[in-house]
Amino acid sequence: QVQLVESGGGLVQAGESLNLSCVASARSFDRYAVGWFRQAPGSEREFVAAINWDPDTTYFADSVKGRFTITRDNAKNTVYLQMNSLKVEDTAVYYCATDAKYTASDMAKIDSLPLDYWGQGTQVTVSS
Repeated sequence: QVQLVESGGGLVQAGESLNLSCVASARSFDRYAVGWFRQAPGSEREFVAAINWDPDTTYFADSVKGRFTITRDNAKNTVYLQMNSLKVEDTAVYYCATDAKYTASDMAKIDSLPLDYWGQGTQVTVSS
């Protein structure tokens, strides 16, 4: 069983930054790929970014490339999503998710991947 807890969301103005955290309670966390997803009101949940157990292997949605970075600190069982140059259209609930069966590439390329573990989400609101 893996528990994920996100934090770091909030209300910011366009152009500002936020750093989201996802803390996992899992043995061998360094063997899990972790993804960030988001869901805006009235929209489907969409992939944002993912990182493999190898922290050098990352994937990003086209809409956030060059603005968001994903990193991990396995000693702290934590994955971070640094979001810069935020836009109004980034407004959504952000979720982290993981599943030992899937890689970061899977999370990036397969729609509606049935990941086993999800956090409760953290709200990000970007005002103009």
